Amino acid sequence: MNLGPIEYKVVRIDGDYAYLLQADQPGGDEKCVARALLPPEITEGTKLHYEMMEYSIQ
Repeated sequence: MNLGPIEYKVVRIDGDYAYLLQADQPGGDEKCVARALLPPEITEGTKLHYEMMEYSIQ
């Protein structure tokens, strides 16, 4: 388990889930994360910082 820090970008939101791409791997796989684990004010294009199992907006 990687506890970070990792930078992500929200690429799409689908209902209760957001799909993230790791900033340093733009062609990588999307990571599906429950929106309940993310800051409530995210939108598509939001940049997130992940560290110690917490997401915050950059």
